[in-house]
Amino acid sequence: MSRIYLSPPHMSPDERRLLLDAFDSNWIAPLGPHVTAFEQELAAFVGVGHATALSSGTAALHLALIHVGVRPGEVVLCPSFTFAATANAITYVGASPVFVDSERTTWCVDPDAVEEAIRTERAAGRRVAAVISVDLYGLMPDYRRLERICDAAEVPLIEDAAEALGSRLDDRFAGSFGRMAAFSFNGNKIITTSGGGMLVSDDEEATNHARHLATQARQPVPYYEHKEVGYNYRLSNLLAAVGRGQLSHLEERIAARRINREHYEAGLGSHPLIRFLPVPPGQTPNHWLTCITLEGVEPEVVRLHLEAQGIESRHLWKPMHLQPVFGEARTYGGEVCSGLFAQGLCLPSGSALTDADRDKVVEGVLAAVATA
Repeated sequence: MSRIYLSPPHMSPDERRLLLDAFDSNWIAPLGPHVTAFEQELAAFVGVGHATALSSGTAALHLALIHVGVRPGEVVLCPSFTFAATANAITYVGASPVFVDSERTTWCVDPDAVEEAIRTERAAGRRVAAVISVDLYGLMPDYRRLERICDAAEVPLIEDAAEALGSRLDDRFAGSFGRMAAFSFNGNKIITTSGGGMLVSDDEEATNHARHLATQARQPVPYYEHKEVGYNYRLSNLLAAVGRGQLSHLEERIAARRINREHYEAGLGSHPLIRFLPVPPGQTPNHWLTCITLEGVEPEVVRLHLEAQGIESRHLWKPMHLQPVFGEARTYGGEVCSGLFAQGLCLPSGSALTDADRDKVVEGVLAAVATA
């Protein structure tokens, strides 16, 4: 039985050709022409001025927090409904994550809750040093309001766009909001370098500073001198070559994942117990993962039924305020994202799925719900 995975890598001959070019040129180290070209091509696609290729999206978040001046003991707001990397990066700089609930229309962070959190944290004498937003499953929060709120409060906004490369809000691409943005090229993302990330910004100083810190903060002198603590965060030329090949096929990958969503909606959308992640007006998501919520049916029951059929599915993100490691963190709201976690499931969404694969998923979900 051929297994259907949640979101596997999807390669073309272009990645192999560019990888061999990097190999044959002997540019193996974490620098080289493919790194520079990947940075330029991705920045141009997103519509920002500058980019720095890094070893992960988490590294990009870490360096962004350093650049905006977050210090130990300060507060950084972020959604509770996200992958742990968003919150982990906050702890790397010694700050405290404070979690904010989602809004039902996008599942992304609620701007009203962000505004309340900034006001309440400041009233308690705590400095809110930054806000991290997260583009969830390819959708984006209401950045018009978020940017206004953060600008008025003079708090830098950092966009965690790890899941949303190629998504658009009106005429702007994911990664073009806030002071700077982080992308991930992990193996399950819409394009992958096997492991890698990118920090992008219109602020050239920000990306240059990130590049400096990511190469152990080595000074430009003919011996090893360091004035700041640095990190080994640069992406290799080999992996950047893979990323360039992947990026050249991004629009095709988005189109394929849109077909997944449409196929699942055609087969499941009329079922009274199944709801899909809503797509609000003005949003054009990349459909990284197609997600559903189930009414009166345990997601684990459906997941196990699909697993028995050789189909990988996954629960929605478990909110950070429910994670044991962050059990003492302050949270504003939490009911919305807790409810989504209790009801939600991610369906297989790879860009190489066939109609037969998608039909098998639909049949599996319907059978599981019927017997639950």
